[in-house]
Amino acid sequence: MKRKALIAVITGTLMVGGGAATAVAVAGGDGGKDEDRIVRESSVQLTHHDRDDADDRNERDDRDDSGRDDRDDRNDRDDDRLPAGVKVSAADAIAKALAERSGTAVSADLDDEDGKVAWDIEVIDGKRDVYTVIVDPGTGKVLGVHRDADDDDDFDDVKAELAAAKGASVDAVGAAKAAAAKGAVTSLDLDTHRSGATWDVETVNGAQERDWNVSLDTAKVTPDRDDDHRDDDSDDTDDDSDD
Repeated sequence: MKRKALIAVITGTLMVGGGAATAVAVAGGDGGKDEDRIVRESSVQLTHHDRDDADDRNERDDRDDSGRDDRDDRNDRDDDRLPAGVKVSAADAIAKALAERSGTAVSADLDDEDGKVAWDIEVIDGKRDVYTVIVDPGTGKVLGVHRDADDDDDFDDVKAELAAAKGASVDAVGAAKAAAAKGAVTSLDLDTHRSGATWDVETVNGAQERDWNVSLDTAKVTPDRDDDHRDDDSDDTDDDSDD
């Protein structure tokens, strides 16, 4: 559940991991750098091959709008392959984000804007304020932090996420590490809309993208049932076409 908003920012400098990094403190209002502009400061750029894969995936998404949840709307990258230059794992990016903005990490996405790629980490602090931390996937540098604009529609979601995370044995870093056994993690989200919360994770392994559920209690990784149903439907379609 990503809460995107245009915000005003005040730029400053701080030390991250022993080196200088540009940080972004946030105030409400219009103007300043938005999240997309921060992403464009990343050191990782999509290649022509990456762009072609993304275009192919977007066309498939247009033909099959499953409406599972808002993760597909959040994850702009929609790519079947991990872009070249991505060296920072989801788990490490989340850890970087939490070192910059303390709180509870509830999502991570490998996002893109105008061909640049960056980790987009959502963190909820003790005051229930929601922050997005942008991490360079090539260097691990924190590119920016912004506080998402308050939205009454999101308040119940924030409470539900914090309640689920508070009672969990497996946090976002642990879930990302567990799912990494299946492939490179490109998206992670704390799903509280099902009977019993779970970490929903997307991975890529070569050209294959899969969806997984990671238990908040045991870190057990199981295939996402909705993903399996889509695969079955695809197989049926292929069989019909052969006839």
